[in-house]
Amino acid sequence: MPQSLWEEVTRKRSDIREGHEARVSETEEKLDVTVGSMWIMAGKVKWVTDIEKSVLINNFEKRGWVQVAENEDWNFYWMSVQTIRNVFSVETGYRLSDDQIVNHFPNHYELTRKDLMVKNIKRYRKELEKEGSPLAEKDENGKYLYLDFVPVTYMLPADYNLFVEEFRKNPSSTWIMKPCGKAQGKGIFLINKLSQIKKWSRDSKTSSFVSQSTKEAYVISLYINNPLLIGGKKFDLRLYVLVSTYRPLRCYMYKLGFCRFCTVKYTRSTSELDNMFVHLTNVAIQKHGEDYNHIHGGKWTVSNLRLYLESTRGKEVTNKLFDEIHWIIVQSLKAVAPVMNNDKHCFECYGYDIIIDDKLKPWLIEVNASPSLSSSTASDRVLKYGLVSDTLNIAVPGGMVPDCRWNKSPPKEVLGNYEILYDEELAQGDGADRELRTRSSQSLGSKGGRSRDPGRTISTSWK
Repeated sequence: MPQSLWEEVTRKRSDIREGHEARVSETEEKLDVTVGSMWIMAGKVKWVTDIEKSVLINNFEKRGWVQVAENEDWNFYWMSVQTIRNVFSVETGYRLSDDQIVNHFPNHYELTRKDLMVKNIKRYRKELEKEGSPLAEKDENGKYLYLDFVPVTYMLPADYNLFVEEFRKNPSSTWIMKPCGKAQGKGIFLINKLSQIKKWSRDSKTSSFVSQSTKEAYVISLYINNPLLIGGKKFDLRLYVLVSTYRPLRCYMYKLGFCRFCTVKYTRSTSELDNMFVHLTNVAIQKHGEDYNHIHGGKWTVSNLRLYLESTRGKEVTNKLFDEIHWIIVQSLKAVAPVMNNDKHCFECYGYDIIIDDKLKPWLIEVNASPSLSSSTASDRVLKYGLVSDTLNIAVPGGMVPDCRWNKSPPKEVLGNYEILYDEELAQGDGADRELRTRSSQSLGSKGGRSRDPGRTISTSWK
């Protein structure tokens, strides 16, 4: 693909993101004409989706791709997590051909189910500890120095007794309960008394309850009760991470993530434990609040957050925070890589949810397999249209009929707003153990931080 053409597309895409609502459609149309003509010349891709979102369909149509039915021959299927189960099911599934790709790995739930994510991270830490890896080093209190990025978590009802033991060590603590297989804040509640979950103790004694049903299994995590506040309100980060292959691991960070704010000012008061407008940042919940702003949707761009932190905490501290966030994401992916079915027909765009506490320590809360593609504002629509477009440019190189046998290493000029976060092959080429040596030589709490190359947005010494 000529570099000049990519530069033109990139420039026009940039115009979209920087434009106001009034000029979004006009600029978007110009981009689509350029992209569409380019892909029509490259060949017709036959696409299917069971997710009726305009940011998807518009991207497919403007590339000149052809929509077909699910039971017809297709090349590209953007599907829901429910459909992916059927595609790869032993009973109902079928064998994909080399010219077919899908947007989920078969067992993505190893990362995106709350209980399995924690289970895999715990296993990963124990394996590193058994190997004597410096990454698994602990402090005098038994906490991991470099891998302590998930709040203390237990599975219920299976780990009820372990949870009770931990709860009694600090009976004034607050915990948050979440159903393992639900999203958008559904079924979540906070507790600060054992009496509030006595039913889980009873349920754990019944053999019929011990199942993998997503309706029954819960996780309970120590609640981050000292979140970083801006304007007195709690927020979290939604970051998009694209994985093209797990073995070797190759992942990309999208530069245009955002913060999601609560509509009500944060308080630790126990009288407000049931007020989800104080505690949960999910847009699906906050949009029903009286103070919800439909213009900006209670969102801030990551770039705005960086500017705010640089002006209030300093640039060095801010760089260190984002290095830590990148570290968390890569380690979480490494934790699931050994158990992930690295099917060559698959890629996946994950939605990472990160909370920053008032000490500027980032915490991984959960990972979403199907981050929302709905648009609550004009800026939202532009961001998600660009996200899908850039994702397709990497997953379907050149927009041509895919060949899943390619090496999944696209040239930099097609990455758009994605940046390489980690490439295992490159890391091994630089020395397989450099990451461990470099990382373990620094404390997460060190004031100096890690060296950065100012010429690259994502540039950390541990890579």
